[in-house]
Amino acid sequence: MTDERFDVVVVGGGPAGSSVATLVARRGHSVVLLEKERFPRYRIGESLLPSTVHGVCRLLEVGDEVARAGFVVKRGGTFRWGAGEEAWNFLFAISPNLAGPTSYAYQVDRMVFDEILLRNAERHGVDVREESAVTAVLRDGGGRVDGVRYTDPGGTTRTARGRYVVDASGSTGRLWTATGGTRHYSDFFRNIAVFGYFHGGTRLPGPDSGNILCAAFDAGWCWYIPLSDELTGVGAVVHRTRAPSVQADREQALLDLIGRCDIVADHLSAATRVTEGAHGVVRVRKDYSYATNSFRADGMLLVGDAACFVDPVFSTGVHLATYGGLLAARSINSVLSGEVGEAAAMAEFENRYRREYRVFYEFLTAFYDMQQHEDSYFWRARKVTGIGDTDLEAFATLVGGVASGDPGLGGARTRMATASRDLVRGFAAAGAAGTPAGERMSTLFRTPVVREVMAEASRMQALGTSESPLLPGGLVPSADELGWVAG
Repeated sequence: MTDERFDVVVVGGGPAGSSVATLVARRGHSVVLLEKERFPRYRIGESLLPSTVHGVCRLLEVGDEVARAGFVVKRGGTFRWGAGEEAWNFLFAISPNLAGPTSYAYQVDRMVFDEILLRNAERHGVDVREESAVTAVLRDGGGRVDGVRYTDPGGTTRTARGRYVVDASGSTGRLWTATGGTRHYSDFFRNIAVFGYFHGGTRLPGPDSGNILCAAFDAGWCWYIPLSDELTGVGAVVHRTRAPSVQADREQALLDLIGRCDIVADHLSAATRVTEGAHGVVRVRKDYSYATNSFRADGMLLVGDAACFVDPVFSTGVHLATYGGLLAARSINSVLSGEVGEAAAMAEFENRYRREYRVFYEFLTAFYDMQQHEDSYFWRARKVTGIGDTDLEAFATLVGGVASGDPGLGGARTRMATASRDLVRGFAAAGAAGTPAGERMSTLFRTPVVREVMAEASRMQALGTSESPLLPGGLVPSADELGWVAG
């Protein structure tokens, strides 16, 4: 058995693991990343938020490569949800925090996206070791986590020691139990999801063509994600009491549930299900909304699905994973450099991460009330976040992943004052969004008062503002956004 030493040991090569590893390596620290599979490998969670695309990917220095990958552009979402009979839209651009060039995200093939992030970690000096399954967490004589035991591709047992171990091994791993905590599953979101992929599905009209479509029906709701001109990811979410029938025949259950959701069934009327390759499998996930009661222990941090996950209706999975990776990296970097004490740095990590999860969880419990109109959902977003001058602005800010106000997510420090001008020109050229709610939003963008507000917001973003701690007595991001400093 060999014993190697690093500053940080990261377990898991998904978006959470790749993010924390790269951001720690950018500060010059030694990092080894242990991934049990060989990339590319399949994962669900294809719909991203602007916070990941323009925030974390910018800090990872991988934004240009992601842009060149040819992913479908997502400018917002389309919902047939609540008491109204018509579909309604939201646009990320309504939030001043996402004005102009940061007002979109992507629908991605996770096999491609995750590998881009993993190879980027290698280019930044991370020692990436695939087909290396971690089997145990190791501790020093005082009980502090200081490494892991793993099996390399040749079957040899090895150990990797570090000042910190980051568990980014996902929802099915067991390393998180080393924190001594428990995992609490939501009683509210006790759902089961069945999903697959189709060729030939139709697209929403005009500028909404890349939107995710979420549509409620009598038994639950469906998602419809355009991944390319031909490929569409489709899933149905229902209460877990339907698990026996879903598990008995996954494919038939998926087709039956789609048939009960008229808007999605119409989009798939001429489509055929993919039956080969990674996209040819009908899959099931259940009881996927949870959080551990501690995101850290001495020497160890949890990020991504190892820490928490919440219902996927607003595509928060990769956002929570990459944001958790950013927060973990800041705390580790600050301690390793001696800039901040460990207690303060780790408290900042957990408090910010848990707050982000809690805001989405609280909002989603209200969003599942199907007796409301869209205006009520917008109001609820403002009540939960306490941000924005309007309910609609709060909604767009929340679902865009930038409700925390963290400059690392919205790219506020790099946005230019021309953002509002470009946005207004874009909407003038695009025309109506194709639904009554979308048309109202498009009209709103053309009003002088909204244009003036957005111009002022972009000007302030370009100039930059001093930051205050997000939480009382807390820390703020450092100038390079890779660490913490006193507020």
